[in-house]
Amino acid sequence: MLDFRSIETFLWVVKLGSFRGAAARLNTTQPAISQRIAQLEREMGVKLLNRDHRVVSPTPSGRQMMVYAEKLIGLRAAMVAEVGDRSAMRGVMRLGVAETIVHTWLPRLVKSMNEVYPNLSLEIEVDITPNLTARLLAQEIELAFVVGPLSASGVHNRVLADYPIGLLASPSLGLGDGPVTRAELARFPIITFPRKTRPYEVVREVFDRPELPPIRLHASASLATVIHMAVEGLGIAVIPNAIVENELADGRLQLLDTDLNIAPLTFTASWLASPDVVAVERVAELARQIAQSSLAVDESAPARH
Repeated sequence: MLDFRSIETFLWVVKLGSFRGAAARLNTTQPAISQRIAQLEREMGVKLLNRDHRVVSPTPSGRQMMVYAEKLIGLRAAMVAEVGDRSAMRGVMRLGVAETIVHTWLPRLVKSMNEVYPNLSLEIEVDITPNLTARLLAQEIELAFVVGPLSASGVHNRVLADYPIGLLASPSLGLGDGPVTRAELARFPIITFPRKTRPYEVVREVFDRPELPPIRLHASASLATVIHMAVEGLGIAVIPNAIVENELADGRLQLLDTDLNIAPLTFTASWLASPDVVAVERVAELARQIAQSSLAVDESAPARH
């Protein structure tokens, strides 16, 4: 008799193109994957996979099998979500997170997931958006909280929140008493996100003017490093205001009054279309609710300069 485990294994071998990828996705070993596929082929009485090349591909019978496998796995996921209790959602979800989220509401999400989905574990990877996007498209993670929306084929996006970008400096730089011009800002090093990120490119564009001196741009993948450098007076940080609420509250940083118009960063929950995607969608929606409530609290707080 066919079982869902063998069908699910077949589906992920085809989607990922390898036994190794399916083993990692299903948290098992390659020999176990091979055994399940062999058992499924015996029970079906046909060869389902071509193993002659580095990338495993379905046979004509395997392509037919995929149509039904996707329907069965999708129905199972929907059934568990609608009929079962929350504890029925189990397994491991690989989550990629931009560091801005780590510094704002990620702890609240993890706490809520522990309560709402007690049998669902998280593997969290923190990185910049371009790297997380590549890992999502390679199906090495199931869900990403990134600067979006992502436009790649097959990617679904759900907007989480918009985060205004501020220019923040230590009071020791003496820039907090009134409007600061672009020329005055250009006298100091600018500290922001790493290369290949949207904020980095925006900062370069803002200060790329013939009347301004060449910009000294310090880039770091660690927001903790960016914040520490700004607090120490080593430059002006160009980062979301929301991640430095504590530093603004205790006066270690000031939000500068400038004429620069830097668009907010839009963060999205992004994932690939898949038949077994109900858990991902549920977590994405929970993340949206928490992000929105966190943003509402931030907006209700008085502005600090």
